[in-house]
Amino acid sequence: MSTTEPAPSAGEVRPTLVMRPRMVRVFAYLTGVIVLGGLIVGAVIMPGFLIGGRLGLVAVGVMIFFFCHLEASVRLVARPDVLVVRNVFRARTLEWAEIVDISFPMGDPWAHLDLADGTTLALNAIQRYDGKRAIRTAHRLRGLVQERGEAHL
Repeated sequence: MSTTEPAPSAGEVRPTLVMRPRMVRVFAYLTGVIVLGGLIVGAVIMPGFLIGGRLGLVAVGVMIFFFCHLEASVRLVARPDVLVVRNVFRARTLEWAEIVDISFPMGDPWAHLDLADGTTLALNAIQRYDGKRAIRTAHRLRGLVQERGEAHL
């Protein structure tokens, strides 16, 4: 729902929106596949490694791929009543009234939520690497914050 669309009428269900970075997802999975594939090939063709060393190489590749997957799985889920922020290692559910504003300062790699308790929360799902798409997403989220219950201090 963009900020230019009319507010839902009584009884109308607002849609759930999912926001994810594009470029980070592509490069995280690409990196994970290349590293895992390289370590598997290395484990197979390295002549001096015993089975434990080979399994260790594959295990390191799996751990790196898993971290890349965590990086690629960041997202925001804007439900009618809450905003779910999934960053790399932690997910947090916020009531719309807890959110004061969204900021995306020049030079910062991702956007931030300004919360009513005076803290900020990084939004890894809106990353500067996505360029204009990230700015549009930040504006869209700001519209949702204003529409769905911006906190008033």
